[in-house]
Amino acid sequence: MRAAAHVARTRCRGDNHTMAAAARARDGRIVTAVNAYHFTGGPCAELVLVGAAAARGAYDLDTIVAVGDRDRGVVPPCGRCRQVLPDYFPALKVVVGADDRIRTVLITDLLPESYVRADHQLGTG
Repeated sequence: MRAAAHVARTRCRGDNHTMAAAARARDGRIVTAVNAYHFTGGPCAELVLVGAAAARGAYDLDTIVAVGDRDRGVVPPCGRCRQVLPDYFPALKVVVGADDRIRTVLITDLLPESYVRADHQLGTG
């Protein structure tokens, strides 16, 4: 959470970058990213982080958190992120909640009965 809050405070400027995300890889590395807002629906910070992690060779993320700029605190993943993140990291933990109710939950608990892409690929069953 500290890494995401630091990035939100120091790197998010204006309307183009308003959210920061941080994730811990299983090897302990911390990866950070910011969203790329665009009126056509630019990617959330969590999705930018997936690419940033891959660019660093961090393919096995353990925990992720998103934090809003201007001290908005922890922001839960949007619906698109709740669908995409478990396709990449089915065991991912997500930090959610506010103030004294901060907690960590499994990404799959945030979108029960979700479509899991790997379960519907030809030749996997």
